[in-house]
Amino acid sequence: MYDKTKPLPSLNGLRIFESASRHLNFRLAAEELGVTQSAVAQQIRKLEAELGIKLFDRLSRSLQLTSEGRTYIAGISRAFDIITEATLQIKPEPRRITLSVTPTFASKWLIPRLPDFLSRNPSLDLQIVATERISNFHLDKVDLAIRYGRPPFGSGLHTELLYQQDIIAVCSPSLLSKMGGRPKNADDLKQFLLLGDTHNFWPEFIQSVIGPASVPSNIGIKFNQTAHAIEAAIAGQGIALTNSFFVEQDIKEGRLTRLYEGSLRGRSDFYIVAPRHRWDGPTRVVGEWLLSFKNGDIQHFE
Repeated sequence: MYDKTKPLPSLNGLRIFESASRHLNFRLAAEELGVTQSAVAQQIRKLEAELGIKLFDRLSRSLQLTSEGRTYIAGISRAFDIITEATLQIKPEPRRITLSVTPTFASKWLIPRLPDFLSRNPSLDLQIVATERISNFHLDKVDLAIRYGRPPFGSGLHTELLYQQDIIAVCSPSLLSKMGGRPKNADDLKQFLLLGDTHNFWPEFIQSVIGPASVPSNIGIKFNQTAHAIEAAIAGQGIALTNSFFVEQDIKEGRLTRLYEGSLRGRSDFYIVAPRHRWDGPTRVVGEWLLSFKNGDIQHFE
């Protein structure tokens, strides 16, 4: 029975204890909660002092719950479950998932597929944050992210490969008609305007796919987002390099043409990333929906 005369430990300290007990690591608990590792250690020391017991044995590379700590966390976990359930009963919240993606991924891949997501998951409220900045899962309240990079991303994160980066060259069919056909070699390519972006894949692409050549000097327009280079290519302004999955629909519907069968294997890939403890329920539903498209392949070229 709850005795109102006896003070309870701080809820913040108990929350930190619960996280540290799951990870058995102060650094991972700090990453999950968006605080410093020293703040976690300080809160645990304060909680141990309030209770008059030792909750963790500090090992050289990890933590271990003491017998008192194991008993205490069992009760604390049940208490948090009860609080969560009681809160949901009086204040039902929509199942909201916040997804962080780059602007190009949002405009060229995600937005065209949103009707499919909504038809499959009408009860989910999907909030999209399109930014080049890497979002912080705790501070920005992001549940799931598409990140461009290479693993490992952190032991506290669940990751799934979404797409390998395969760079292809595309332009509008009208531009090919105007220029008399596809550029077959590096010399032919000099007659076309090359559309660039911040990744600057043109020198590598030419060497790898087309053949030995000097550094191209005909990159006439450089955009800060690949989506803009793609739109310029659709408008007939030049040839763009892009990830194949960004332009799958544009190629199928005839707005763009793939110029070469070969592609350039990129330096990094696209991964679905989420805090490991959140990879369940609605977050997993969104993640598995994203993964359902990963086998899309582009074989069309002229």
